[in-house]
Amino acid sequence: MWHDFMKTTLLIVAALLPLINPPASALIAIGLVPHMTPQQRAEMAARVTANSVAILLISLLVGAYVLSFFGISMPVLRVGGGMIVAMAGWKLLQSADDESEGTTSTLPQHTSLSLRTKAFYPITLPITVGPGSIAVAIALGTQSPCEGLSVAHVAGVTLALAILGLSIYLCMRFAFHIERLLGAVGTRVAVRLFAFVLFCIGLQILWRGMAQLLDTVHFA
Repeated sequence: MWHDFMKTTLLIVAALLPLINPPASALIAIGLVPHMTPQQRAEMAARVTANSVAILLISLLVGAYVLSFFGISMPVLRVGGGMIVAMAGWKLLQSADDESEGTTSTLPQHTSLSLRTKAFYPITLPITVGPGSIAVAIALGTQSPCEGLSVAHVAGVTLALAILGLSIYLCMRFAFHIERLLGAVGTRVAVRLFAFVLFCIGLQILWRGMAQLLDTVHFA
């Protein structure tokens, strides 16, 4: 039982944490919603964490069934998700400097509605939990024990999601410390760097999905 518990926990955390990459997601979030108040930072961190854990939990439990119900294959999911991730990275590459320069003198007033909207899209989906994370979570969900769900397996999934959620919350909540350490120019450079990486990740997911689709095509 203990072996199954640790195996499930470590497998989920090791597979998903590098894909989620909370520090990079937090820095990108700074570029999307700069100059938030401490209360707004706490609210956004809590919302992004809740959204991310919910998406991962749904993907682990019923993701494969949802895709099967709608007739969506994993390659198509990667193609569509890769396009979204690449467009998010490209948009951030194009708008980061303009937004930063335009908000240095006056702080923007983020409304509760705009924060809730941005907390889900694009900060949670696809920046924090993207199609790569969802695809991996779905694949992990299909590897549940053949004899059915056990207490150890459920406890392992719960602990893994708690670890992932805590890492997301801490990085989102205290990302401004990194911003303060890097300074305005350093933060702008870091945001652009991670935006370019995000764009490349989107292209990689898109290419992988297209390659899988092309493998299924039989030419005469």
